Amino acid sequence: MPQEQEQVGLFRRSHSRRRSFRCGVERDDRGWTLLHIGARKGDLKQVKRLLDEGMDVNVITWGPKSKGVTPLHLAAEGGHLEIMDELLERGANIDARTKGACGWTPLHSAAKERRREAVKFLVGNGAFLPPNIDDCRFNPPLHYCSGLDWAYEEMERLRQESSCSEETSCSSES
Repeated sequence: MPQEQEQVGLFRRSHSRRRSFRCGVERDDRGWTLLHIGARKGDLKQVKRLLDEGMDVNVITWGPKSKGVTPLHLAAEGGHLEIMDELLERGANIDARTKGACGWTPLHSAAKERRREAVKFLVGNGAFLPPNIDDCRFNPPLHYCSGLDWAYEEMERLRQESSCSEETSCSSES
């Protein structure tokens, strides 16, 4: 019986560490920091506190399935505009790429999850979007991330708005 209790105790201890932070370690088993978790949850208060305490706004994950993901990727994936705005204000790289074959940016993450407002926000704040989706510098192509069509629609709309406002300001000055 004591051996059985000891095994249950070991299971509980190891199981309880799965998604928690261990003493002296700043990452969980996914390679996420508290900033990654706060950004994904949309916890603005936690994100601000961690950044105020000096956490790197561009800290990347090193988990087996999330190499190179930044807090901005996770905020974009969740569609958390306030978090995205805070991260960008604090110097987040809007075009940060994940590690590996695809090299996804926060724009890809938002588009993949069909977060239209996040796509608009990123495009409006200067996220890299080449004129042609087939541009080899912008992996993955559209068939891997069909939500990117929204980004192209938004980019075109922003261009039209910009040219209309320039025409209006030019004609009103005459």
